[in-house]
Amino acid sequence: MLYRSADDWRAAAQKRVLVYGMSGLGKTHMSSIVRASGHWFHYSIDYRIGTRYMGELIADNAKAEAMKVPFLRSLLMSDSIYIGSNITFDNLSPVSTYLGKPGDPEKGGLPIAEYRRRQEQFHQSELSALNDTSYFADRAQALYGYPHFICDTGGSICEWVDASDDNDPLLTHLSRTCLPLWIKGDAAHTQALIARFDKAPKPMAYQPEFLLNCWDTYLGETGLGEDKVDPDAFVRWTYARALAHRQPRYEAMERWGVSVTADEVASLKGEADFIDLVADALERRAS
Repeated sequence: MLYRSADDWRAAAQKRVLVYGMSGLGKTHMSSIVRASGHWFHYSIDYRIGTRYMGELIADNAKAEAMKVPFLRSLLMSDSIYIGSNITFDNLSPVSTYLGKPGDPEKGGLPIAEYRRRQEQFHQSELSALNDTSYFADRAQALYGYPHFICDTGGSICEWVDASDDNDPLLTHLSRTCLPLWIKGDAAHTQALIARFDKAPKPMAYQPEFLLNCWDTYLGETGLGEDKVDPDAFVRWTYARALAHRQPRYEAMERWGVSVTADEVASLKGEADFIDLVADALERRAS
């Protein structure tokens, strides 16, 4: 680890942290808190994916829909208008909209083959964005003069690593660059996340084997054909299973860094609180 003790962390002229965990437990809140101090560069993996690695795919998908409208088609063909996504740290909807949901096309669903293709595009994009972490950490200091760096990862990072492998290439790269910090949720947090998702289901990325197993199981249980599946019903059914699938993967990653609770993160008020939070986590690990 970059910081072997709380004292090492507090004394470090360059503090670098990579935060991960289930979406909705406070990763972006934490990142925003430290960014507001003016001393930290905030590197958002999802933002990088949407602007650098999937930006063209997202824009082309929107253009394809617009081309179905004769009025818009004529304007696009004559270069009279252009279409692009307006992705921000606080609005990553273009990425999730592109990922979509599988099922009935009359309800906005995608054929499962197309859905899996887009999932793989996201997978490769996320790997690329994560592997850019060291570049951005160095760039933040050299170009912009930020002494500290926080990487805000997507919830699916645990899907692409083997945390039990001491030589896992992605975790090795990331842990040499930053201190991995896991935000842990308890059973109550999990139930709250499920309830929130149930009200507004949104696309997410899945490990390919897990997705295929869920899809086949859902079709078997419901007796529906692939083109008759309600997209929202499927992702609601899958979500709790995805959280259960990811929990042990997050737990396995903990040995690469430190952990804090979602309640601790929710209580953060400023940069000093964050520095204390990480120092306490390092002390717990050492004890």
